[in-house]
Order: sequence, then C-alpha cells, then structure tokens
Amino acid sequence: MTTGSRFDLSVLETAQKVPGKPRHKTREVKVGSVIIGGSNPVAVQSMTTTDTFDVEGTIKQIHALEEAGCELVRVTVPKPEDAGALTQIKQKIGIPLICDIHFDYKMALSALDHPIDKIRINPGNIGTEERFRQVVRKAKEKGIPMRIGVNAGSLERDLCEKYEFPCPPAMVESALRHIETAESEGFRDIIVSLKSSDVLVAVEAYRLFAKMCDYPTHIGITEAGKPPYAVTKSAAGLAPILLDGIGDTVRISLLGDPVPEIAAAFDILQATQRRVRRPELIACPTCGRLAIDLEKIIAELEGRLNGKRLPVKISVLGCVVNGPGEAREADIGIAAGNGQGMIFRNGEMVRRVAEAEIVDALMEELARWEAENQHRIPKTTDAEGIGRRKLPVVTA
Repeated sequence: MTTGSRFDLSVLETAQKVPGKPRHKTREVKVGSVIIGGSNPVAVQSMTTTDTFDVEGTIKQIHALEEAGCELVRVTVPKPEDAGALTQIKQKIGIPLICDIHFDYKMALSALDHPIDKIRINPGNIGTEERFRQVVRKAKEKGIPMRIGVNAGSLERDLCEKYEFPCPPAMVESALRHIETAESEGFRDIIVSLKSSDVLVAVEAYRLFAKMCDYPTHIGITEAGKPPYAVTKSAAGLAPILLDGIGDTVRISLLGDPVPEIAAAFDILQATQRRVRRPELIACPTCGRLAIDLEKIIAELEGRLNGKRLPVKISVLGCVVNGPGEAREADIGIAAGNGQGMIFRNGEMVRRVAEAEIVDALMEELARWEAENQHRIPKTTDAEGIGRRKLPVVTA
C-alpha cells in the first residue's frame, strides 16, 4: 500500500464507484399509447419529410419509420389540406401521431379536431398570448397533450432584447412563460423542448430547465445537418444531457431520409446507457498486436446477434495486453491470440477454445447467460438494468 502521497486519496475513496446519475424526476404525460416521463423508457421519435396532404406518401414514410423502431412520429400542418389529411393518416399507422404547428394558431385548432395524439407549438411564432390560450383550451377539452417547443432560432423578440441574444436563460424563460399560461388554464399535459443548433446552448438550456421544472423534456440538436457529422454533433449535444439524467423523448435531426434518425437515436441511448435494448459488442482496434482475424469474428457475431434484445455486454479482444482485463469486465468476454481464446463469463474464465470455435462458443455462453438471468432481464417499465454494475438503464 502506497503511503505519503501528495494527492488527497480520500477523494478517491469516497468517489462513486459505479458511475451514472439517476433520471431527472419528471411527471408522466400520456401520448397515445406511449407514456413520456417518469421512469418510462426514453422514447424515440422522428418527423416526416413528405407533404402531409400527400396521404399515401406520408403513410409510406411512417411505415418505414415504424419498421426502423420509431415510437412516435410528427407531421407538419402548415395548411388546411394538411389538417384535412390527419384522420386518414392516423387510421393507417400504429404509433402516436404528433402535429407540428408554426405561425398559424388556426391550424392548431383545426388539427385538434382530428384524432391526433399530441400537438407541438412553437411559442416564438404562435402569436399573442390569447391565441396560445385558445389552443391550450381546445387541447384541454380534447384531452390532447402539448409540446411547448422552444427554438433558439425563433425566440420571442422581447426575450432576445432582454437577454441581448438567444441564450439558455432566454429559452428557459420562454418555456416557463408558456407553462404558466397553460397552467392558468388548468392544463398540465405538457412536454418541453429547448432546441438549438448550437450544442453548448442546447445543453445548458436543458440543464437550467431541469433545475426549475419537472415537466418531461423532448431533447434534440436542431438543424444538425447532413450525416455523418450531424450524428456526431447530435451525440456530442445529447450525451451530456442524457448522462445528467435529463431527457424523456428524443429526436435526431438529420438532413434527408428520416429513417436513419432512429438507429442514431438508439445508438446514442445505448452508448449513454439510458436505454440498453441490445447486446453491447466491444472490440479492440486493429493494432500491430492483433493476433486473430478479429474483423471476421465481429462480423459473424453481429449477424448472429441481430434481433436479440438482451442488455448484455460482450467483449472480444484480440490480444493479451488489455484482453483479459476487458473480458473480465464484460458479462461475456474473450481474450484471444495465436489461434485460441480464453472465454470469461461474469468475470471468471470458463474455458479455452480454438479461434475457429470462438463465435460458436460465445453464442453458447450467451445462451447460458440468458437462461441464468431471465428473471432479472429488465422489463419496459424498469428503471435500471442488470449485471454487476447495476447500470441505470431502461430497456424495451
């Protein structure tokens, strides 16, 4: 034991050994069949790029999003013919339908005459307080929840003047102002977003709002741009929020086809351990120490793991430097080299196998792990995952 260190080791001795902050406690808001907030899974949503009045095209795109795993979908309603298409669209889809309203409060009132599941209002361009109140009253009458969607690019003029530019305090005040108006009408089925194309602005706005309010939040980096940079930018902005426990539903805004948004969202939720719903496959980079055909092994494993909804961590390391340690940290792991591998399960080495048998052996160990942990695998409503680390995740 080392003594006399110039560092204050008591800081380390009292530090949190298992990282992770709990979810920010928010109230629940029901959006169709999906409950947002509380301890419910962080829901993934997207938005169509079609003209909403193109019923066939819009339904086709929503079906593609559903197939990708999308759990809520938003359509824009800028014109009367868009509102007129909502009932037909709702009848042909299986996920909650959200209407996006900008500028014209009459479009919001019209949309609320259809069987929609949520309405999104931009407080910066919806008009006067009385117009907003009219929308709130009708949403309350119809039992439809509302997202108050603050956007740095369309913040109210008086707030821009008060704070000099669209900054996090200005965005949060905009949200709080409209929350109070809605609450004065007895309406509390509210979800809030505070979006910006600036990562730092968005992160701080969500953090500030979470300190002041318990309404659930829809998180995202707006106008992120074209992939792959847009995915990187979204991950950079959403990871700090999610790691702080903030965020109840998420959308990744990508230029073009919205379907890739779904995989990107689930990847970010998986990486931040806020929603682990498939095996986590860990593989070392291909450095000069690599002594097995790791790329081939990983490719085969990915194929055989496809479709499995298990929150299990599988580590495949191709050398003896970090391999054994990493393998022990995973639920199932292998440290391989020189044509053979050591397989670990729950931190203990269980057997050695030849390189040609690695994939089959790992799948056998996965089957054993699944059988042993079946009673502990999280359900949709669970707030934590399983395993030795007790990860604060939600699965579905």
